[in-house]
Parts: sequence; C-alpha cells; structure tokens
Amino acid sequence: VQLVESGGGSVRPGEDLRLSCAAPQFIFDDFGIGWFRQAPGKEREGVSCIRIRDGSTSHADSVKGRFTISSDNSKNTVHLHMNNLKPEDTAVYYCAALTGCPGTATGYWGQGTQVTVSS
Repeated sequence: VQLVESGGGSVRPGEDLRLSCAAPQFIFDDFGIGWFRQAPGKEREGVSCIRIRDGSTSHADSVKGRFTISSDNSKNTVHLHMNNLKPEDTAVYYCAALTGCPGTATGYWGQGTQVTVSS
C-alpha cells in the first residue's frame, strides 16, 4: 500500500506549485493526510495536514499564509497548494497517512517529490 505524490518541480522564488497525493480508499475513509518535507542535512518536518472526515486543517508556522491543503474526495486525492515559494521551501516533500490532523504517521508513505526554489 503506497501513497503517490506528484507535482514537484523547479520554480523561482515567489512562484507557486501544487502537489498532489493519491491515496487508497481505506485511507480516505479512516485517516488524515499530512505533508512532510526534508531538506538536505535537516530533520524531516511536518508541513500541513487535513482530516478527511471534516476538512479540518493544520499548518506549520513556517508555511502559514502561503500553503493551503485541500482534499478531492471523489478522486481520493489531497492537494498541497504552495504559494509565494521561498528558497527555504526547497526539499523533498512526502505525503503520509496520519491518525488524524494533527496526528501521528501510520506507516503509509509516498515516495517523495522534489521541490526546488531557486533564482
């Protein structure tokens, strides 16, 4: 069982990207979905999450006001909308199934997608 991310790429500072995370039905039924990121030489950090059941969301302070998260329940897909990207947002982004939002990772992860922000 795996989640599948897409939408990464290279952009300039101030530009936008949308990441997508496709998950199996049973994850959408029972879990939250979270986005994490890991930059070279740094610890993995939580970015945003959404509780599928009621759409409740949470964001790290570093991305509040710039990133939003949404779910398309008809497609079992969660989107991370990243606006006004900064070089410090450069990282590999992973989505994961969580026990809730906020919540802990359950062991279901995607393979990661690279986001590079550079002028």
